[in-house]
Amino acid sequence: MAEERDLELVGGAGVEGFSGVVAGDRDMEIVAAAARPPAEPVSLIRLIFACTVACGVQYGWALQLSLLTPYVQTLGLSHALSSIMWLCGPVAGFVVQPCVGLWSDRCCSRFGRRRPFIFVGCLFICLAVTVVGFSSDIGYALGDTKQHCSIYHGPRWHAAIIYILGFWLLDLSNNAVQGPARALMADLSSHHGCNVANAIFCSWMAFGNILGYSSGSSGNWHKWFPFLMTNACCEACANLKGAFLVAMVFILFCLSVTMVFAKEVPLTKSKKKDEESEKFMDIFKTFKNLPPGMPSVLLVTSLTWLSWFPFILYDTDWMGREVYHGNPSGTPAQIDAYDRGVREGAFGLLLNSIVQGITSFFIEPMCRRLTPRVVWSMSNFIMFAGMAATSIISAWSLKSFHGSIQQAITVDGSLRAAALVLFAALGVPQAILFSVPFAVTAQLAVNGGGGQGLSIGVLNISIVLPQVIIALSAGPWDALFGKGNLPAFALASGIAFVCGIVGLFMLPRFSRNNFKTSGLSGFH
Repeated sequence: MAEERDLELVGGAGVEGFSGVVAGDRDMEIVAAAARPPAEPVSLIRLIFACTVACGVQYGWALQLSLLTPYVQTLGLSHALSSIMWLCGPVAGFVVQPCVGLWSDRCCSRFGRRRPFIFVGCLFICLAVTVVGFSSDIGYALGDTKQHCSIYHGPRWHAAIIYILGFWLLDLSNNAVQGPARALMADLSSHHGCNVANAIFCSWMAFGNILGYSSGSSGNWHKWFPFLMTNACCEACANLKGAFLVAMVFILFCLSVTMVFAKEVPLTKSKKKDEESEKFMDIFKTFKNLPPGMPSVLLVTSLTWLSWFPFILYDTDWMGREVYHGNPSGTPAQIDAYDRGVREGAFGLLLNSIVQGITSFFIEPMCRRLTPRVVWSMSNFIMFAGMAATSIISAWSLKSFHGSIQQAITVDGSLRAAALVLFAALGVPQAILFSVPFAVTAQLAVNGGGGQGLSIGVLNISIVLPQVIIALSAGPWDALFGKGNLPAFALASGIAFVCGIVGLFMLPRFSRNNFKTSGLSGFH
């Protein structure tokens, strides 16, 4: 077994588009080496406000996670195919973030290295949310149907295509902003250090998550802004449109604050380094010289994310179908039940985010007492129980009626409460998932004499590949059994159990001493 080592938690990572998903706080480590502090020390207050854009971007991302998989099914894309639209996430995390990161490292604009990319990326986010929000209206104008949306419930393929294009643009734009935004925090961290900057960044992300999921769980946007309802856009569509338009305004506000407070020192051309162009390929070169223990970390990471992605993809859809017995393409009563379930699922994700934030403060003492290996494995066993609980809750929901899940309209109050408790409880293993694997990888890189950033870049590949697998297979797998979301959740439960066992025996052993974290983990 690996010798005892000191371990420092370098921050979490989230699911940006899942790349997000997925390309989270590790970027802080990747860019820290290239960061150059400003000429003058930065006050803590200025550092806090300079990172406000993270809150705005995360607000929109929370809406994307909670509302968009269910919404695309109302446009005609089947449940089996809805997961495929998320394929843009791993592509963005694997290509866009590294490329934009390298370009921003070498940018000589008089406005700074990072702010031009953040500014342009946020503008594209605003364009993307507008396209997504008005996709039904655009499809209606292109000839999807001439019937009112309250009457016509068939496929709207023009709207679906416009929606997917907007969705992919949103994913790409989110990733384009995330890297430079994290790099900006490293540049400005000065004497405060990257740990403080990382904690501030993640705190803004947590706040954005809470606001975004609260917005997604509201069903009153169409009442507050009745002009959003059109012949092509009824209540559910108007609610989504209103939430995203508010997100656009909020993102622009947060962007303005960042632009004002994040004063950068422009990079002169003489400071460019030729080796920067080689960093992306260096990620692949590190496979030949991985530090001891790293292969097992990559294996356990891949298995862990295989167990998580089905829930991330279909959490609110599960609440709408299996708990609220709705159907996005069914009768008006079933459509209404599905919409209520999706909003309730967004509220569950809000509770999940709160629990994540609270749990992140306890990860350090847990790892000190139990070691990171045990804490990581424990999180997989909790995930195993959580995914198994979805099957129990779904079976419970079928007791009151006969037939398929989609034929019932009502929901039992205790069943709804149990589902919300499950959403909240899964915030515990998710906080561990967003923190401990990256800390283990960083420490292995230090012990092996390698670069932390590149090793964590390799870890990102072990996250991206499972995402591709789930995006391509989860929907068809569910369709094969014809049981809604349960087949993918059941498979995730089995993978989580296997991963817990594998982790206990294969993950490196670290000492319980000197384990430190910077506070909140990532929330993508």
